[in-house]
Amino acid sequence: MTRVLVVDDEPQLVRALVINLKARGYEVDAAPDGTGALKLAAARHPDVVLLDLGLPDMDGADVIRGLRGWTRVPVIVLSARHASDEKVQALDAGADDYVTKPFGMDELLARLRAAVRRAEPAAGPGEGAVVVTDAFTVDLAAKKVRRADADVRLTPTEWHLLEVLVRNRGRLVTQTQLLQEVWGPAYRTETNYLRVYMAQLRRKLEADPSRPRHFITEPGMGYRFEA
Repeated sequence: MTRVLVVDDEPQLVRALVINLKARGYEVDAAPDGTGALKLAAARHPDVVLLDLGLPDMDGADVIRGLRGWTRVPVIVLSARHASDEKVQALDAGADDYVTKPFGMDELLARLRAAVRRAEPAAGPGEGAVVVTDAFTVDLAAKKVRRADADVRLTPTEWHLLEVLVRNRGRLVTQTQLLQEVWGPAYRTETNYLRVYMAQLRRKLEADPSRPRHFITEPGMGYRFEA
């Protein structure tokens, strides 16, 4: 049974989440602050964390960093903060998804299910290393891409960018994360690099580059690969 840790200081919202989650077969723990959340996470080992950013004792981003010191448990941020820079800060700290309050319960549950699926144990070396879409196939182990039964020639930078996105498929990867991973720490603000190289990947791999299905832009935040 999937265990969910709810971290929020709004009692009414916590009650609503606990009722809805338990009705759908989840086990639920709840904490009203960051200190309690970190203690509960260590004691109960949740499968996913629903985390408010505005906690009474510490910022939610600090809770994420505390968790990331020892666990890769999926963290879905729930917050009334709408500013893109605050969302990016939470994602850079290690959050897996971000849901803005108020939200629909169906949407939240769908995102929760997706986060749990993505966190399932990865296959061993050489297994499950091929990602297939309706337009192209990526072989991570062989470092090859095929489209229409032909190899697609990618530059080393294009491949590195593709690899980071594919290995995080279904997750939003922030601009800062991509720039640091592909180009290095000195390029953390060079967002124009991403626009250029994402356009090249789309031209080479998308059926319709003007309406991408696989390389999705999250404006002001980053990119997401969907298989």
